[in-house]
Amino acid sequence: MEGNTTTSQKSVCHSQFLCSGEQEYVHKRKQVILESLSSLGINCSEDSVPHITLLASGGGQRAAVGLVGSLYQMAKEDMLDTVLYLGGVSGSTWSMITIYSDPQWSTNMDAAVSQLSGPGVELKEALAWLGERAKEEHFSLTDIWGVLTSAGIMKQMDLRRFSDEASRNATNPYPIYSATEMNCFSNGPIEGKWFEVSPHEAGFTELGLFIETSLLGSKFQRGELLEQKPEMDMVKLQGLLGCALAHKDAIKDYLPPWLNVPGQVDGSTEEYMRTYNALVTLVAMTRSTIKDPTALSDLDKLQKILEETILLNEVETWCQSLEEGDFKTHVCLLTSQVIPKIMKWEWGTTANFLYQYQDSTVPPCLSTKERIHLVDAGLLINVGYPPFLGDKRDIDLIIAPEYSAGNIFETLIFARDYAAEVNKSFPEIDDKVLEEREWPKDSYVFEGKETELSIVYMPLFNRNNCKDAEEVKARMEEFSTFQRPFSQDKIEFVLKTAKNNMENNKDILLREINKAVLRRQNKRNSLLQPT
Repeated sequence: MEGNTTTSQKSVCHSQFLCSGEQEYVHKRKQVILESLSSLGINCSEDSVPHITLLASGGGQRAAVGLVGSLYQMAKEDMLDTVLYLGGVSGSTWSMITIYSDPQWSTNMDAAVSQLSGPGVELKEALAWLGERAKEEHFSLTDIWGVLTSAGIMKQMDLRRFSDEASRNATNPYPIYSATEMNCFSNGPIEGKWFEVSPHEAGFTELGLFIETSLLGSKFQRGELLEQKPEMDMVKLQGLLGCALAHKDAIKDYLPPWLNVPGQVDGSTEEYMRTYNALVTLVAMTRSTIKDPTALSDLDKLQKILEETILLNEVETWCQSLEEGDFKTHVCLLTSQVIPKIMKWEWGTTANFLYQYQDSTVPPCLSTKERIHLVDAGLLINVGYPPFLGDKRDIDLIIAPEYSAGNIFETLIFARDYAAEVNKSFPEIDDKVLEEREWPKDSYVFEGKETELSIVYMPLFNRNNCKDAEEVKARMEEFSTFQRPFSQDKIEFVLKTAKNNMENNKDILLREINKAVLRRQNKRNSLLQPT
């Protein structure tokens, strides 16, 4: 939906319309879509170009790799240029950030695939970045997670700013990332929970309160800019968007073996669990950035300490026992920075642009806090549906490749319930379909009524590539969300699986794209009819 939303750079914008920058991008992108539809033999006029979104779920590296495979096959089948928006949460944002580092990525998916196995990042470079962030006011575990996932999994350190993409042409779908605000997630109303970030704006989806993306992290009071801070780079943003461990409950599934005793998990145990698992993750990802045998042996010793002791001073003793040199300097600095943040369990800290904002719609979990904590939106819904519901972006079709580790259809149910709570339409989900959750088909179409959006839902592991429910379960365990960076064989397997799913469902996707054109035409005609 279009509207006039001119925004002063110095203030918060209150609007449920697209900002002018996104409107302009959408207009240009529709020209690309129109040409693509024509090449596919789909008749469409300029004022009936459908609004199609590809929404990728979370799921750690499984989602990051799976999304690249899905996009690769859509490009190969000449369908990628029918997509207006690309939305991601959690792990899928990792690969989105990686591929969007190339302004022309959608025209060269071979290069996008090759980035998954890139040359990697030197440990010294990663730790130097982290050392600079540690000097900042809002340093948190998000920075640590960002550098670990960027260097250790995606094998690149992308230092550009997201707002840089605001000036790009419309070669690629318009990207929108999602997060959730931790204070409101735990204790606030639904309107304060979902946070979206585009190249132009960042803010709370349901409240309709936004600032320019370049100002995210700057200090505001009563809606006015007090102090402009440098915009966060994509490494930090990646940490913010993909940190499922930020919620304390997420750690409970990852107990060390000797602590896994039913009924014995008290507050102090949970604190240790957080510390233990964060350090284990740190060790695993650090290993992926180094090759020196001595350093690897030292990390093995640390791993053994973590498995056998609950005393954090043992980690300090280990650090001091290392041979003098760069490795000791960097690692000791890192552990001294990491451990205090782990003990506080502080994630996603950034300045709150709604601090003391004078509007009754802003809940106290936002208006009374100088800082907010933006974390992985997958904690709420592991697919970024909220920005694409309702009239603002007026979506006709959502293509939803599902890479999540939870129960199949869970994200759909959560999205449906969210839509009902905020009074937005959502296609009906037949309860009989839910009975197939353990061994799903490779695609389902949930068709909206009349002008409502429709959804093509595509589980990664399904009855086309798994012989039974047990194999689906085994595949999810083999490619679990929390594990060391994938081997090349695992990357290739997930890529191939995601590509095959898109290829196998080409006819269904083309049929639904055609229906989306008709749906857009019906919307247009209904607006032209006299009332």
